[in-house]
Amino acid sequence: MGRFDGRVVIVTGAARGIGFGTANRFAEEGASVAIIDLDEAAAAEAAGKLSLVDGAKSVGVGCDVSNPESVDAAVERVVSELGGLHVLVNNAGITRDNLLFKMTEQDWDMVMGVHLKGAFLMTKAAQKHFVEQRYGKVVNISSTSALGNRGQANYSAAKMGVQGFTRTLGIELGPFGINANAVAPGFIATEMTDATAARLKLDVEEFRKMNADANPVKRVGFPEDIAAAVTFLASDESSYITGQTLYVDGGISLGV
Repeated sequence: MGRFDGRVVIVTGAARGIGFGTANRFAEEGASVAIIDLDEAAAAEAAGKLSLVDGAKSVGVGCDVSNPESVDAAVERVVSELGGLHVLVNNAGITRDNLLFKMTEQDWDMVMGVHLKGAFLMTKAAQKHFVEQRYGKVVNISSTSALGNRGQANYSAAKMGVQGFTRTLGIELGPFGINANAVAPGFIATEMTDATAARLKLDVEEFRKMNADANPVKRVGFPEDIAAAVTFLASDESSYITGQTLYVDGGISLGV
């Protein structure tokens, strides 16, 4: 038996990267999985690639997580098509990096809208079902950038906001059988970080090695590393943990 047999999981921003890796880990462990992404075609394609266990189902749903009507419709569709909801992973995110004096209000608002408002709206929609059944797991994706990162005033603020949001969810939702935690990834090898290398005019392997050398374990992370942490926090093994942020970063946040 898998840890998530009979469970229904939503992962936002899961058409690729960390989100897809996490969605696939849930599928491998027995869950029915909804991949939510702004691009419905990409979400549907990703849902079709999941390593589902016999009897489990998947669905790809298009949704703008910063829009309340879109969020409510997406959550209700998942519940209708997959038969319930037990786990929510708020992973959707964007970057609009720039130094403060160059950052526009739109850059700020878009990042806050997806990361913070998106997590708020998705959790608000999901908790209706969680409270009714007296069971639910919320895992929010933060980042080591929450500790501050040059050129990311918007992203850093949003990701630290996710941690404060998570702590408050732990306080408010705990009495209803709901656990809320966060995972803060360090450097993860994905299409997004490869694109950053290209923007910096660096070879991908050179860029990865540079980031590996900067942390104590001397390797970069992969989506599977984050998926392992997320699925633990979404499982019943972690039922005595809530309101916490787990840094999965090879030790870079230790500052050594």
